[in-house]
Amino acid sequence: MTEQLAALSTEQSDPRYRRIDRLPTEEVARLMNAADATVPAAVARAIPAISAVIDAIAARMGVGGRLIYVGAGTSGRLAVLDASECPPTFGTDPELVQGVIAGGAPALTRSVEGAEDDQAEGVRSIAELGIGPLDSVVGVSASGRAPFVLGALAEAARRGALTAALSCNAGTPLSAAAEHPIEVVVGPEVVTGSTRLKAGTAQKLVLNMVSTIAMIRLGRTYGNQMVGLSAMNTKLADRAVRMVAGITGIEPDVARPVVESAGWDVRTAVVMIEREVGAEAARALLRTHGDRLDAVLAAEPGGA
Repeated sequence: MTEQLAALSTEQSDPRYRRIDRLPTEEVARLMNAADATVPAAVARAIPAISAVIDAIAARMGVGGRLIYVGAGTSGRLAVLDASECPPTFGTDPELVQGVIAGGAPALTRSVEGAEDDQAEGVRSIAELGIGPLDSVVGVSASGRAPFVLGALAEAARRGALTAALSCNAGTPLSAAAEHPIEVVVGPEVVTGSTRLKAGTAQKLVLNMVSTIAMIRLGRTYGNQMVGLSAMNTKLADRAVRMVAGITGIEPDVARPVVESAGWDVRTAVVMIEREVGAEAARALLRTHGDRLDAVLAAEPGGA
């Protein structure tokens, strides 16, 4: 195992950075910035694989499936972060997109030693979620070798779930274990082996794509507007009002009382205005059209 880890591209030492401890701060910052600038190109090379994963995930979510990310360390924290942003951004149930990290909640803020090496715990984490054939499980590991993630992915596959893998090395065990492998090879880090840097950035970019585009496919946006957002604070409430005003073409001060009467639900408010109906009738129209605002607005008024 030690020899296998040493061979990983993310574990290599880049000679360009061997004297960074002797360089001025600005020069180190420029080196890091230049290194980071290579990440989007590495992600771009993986877009065909990323797109295939998203379409497969969205198809299952469209018939009631869940999206579960599983990771360890930095990868796990990024996975949990992406999952936790879905409810406020897209108005989803917290159960719909979930992040599982080796070591559980304590590992979100501090290292839990040995957690990523516990393959059996990865298996248990999937069993505890009751994963089934409609669900999608995405294993996230920069090395592509974390035993916790491998255990989780193997159990997910055994249960008939869609399996995908996101790693930052080529030909990883995690890729071999997944139906849909994504490999974003970013190469050595500025600080050798510190995969919270380029590898972490790459993982964040890919996870952004997975959750965002899946939600677009599911009708959780209208154009580029996050019409499913939960207006849980002043900033989001103001955004909801501006969104409704922008979509319907009315003034914000006219839109605000409608949004308030819609329970701060953007889609309901837009339908109320566009179809000149009350909140309950607007909600019924949305239910009839699968909660898709575009479908309601495209339908003939008064039609199903």
